[in-house]
Amino acid sequence: MRENDMLEKEEIFSKVLRAGRRTYFFDVRATKADDYYITITESKKFTEEDGSFHFKKHKIYLYKEDFTAFTEILEEMTSYVLNHKGEEVISERHQKDFKKEYVTERVNTEDSVSSISNFTDIDFDDI
Repeated sequence: MRENDMLEKEEIFSKVLRAGRRTYFFDVRATKADDYYITITESKKFTEEDGSFHFKKHKIYLYKEDFTAFTEILEEMTSYVLNHKGEEVISERHQKDFKKEYVTERVNTEDSVSSISNFTDIDFDDI
């Protein structure tokens, strides 16, 4: 058995946060020496065209000696975002009732011609 498997063998305390396609797992685990550390796992669901799906996982190991600095920086970063952008989610795709709508814009012919004249033609054989 690999050392990482042994380190993650015992879960002491867990919490789950479901957030759309993502799920966050917060786990307190014990080392062989019976000391505690935290793992934070992000699991994101991806659906294939055939309807099958798979999950991608990313994990952070957080040890006691880093708790204070990690907590301070996380608090500072979240406060910064909330103070500058508020709590309202402004990303359309994160809204539960989001439906992609396409807006057709009327293009002025003169503007279209001037933007085309600024176009640089690239021949990929030159690269």
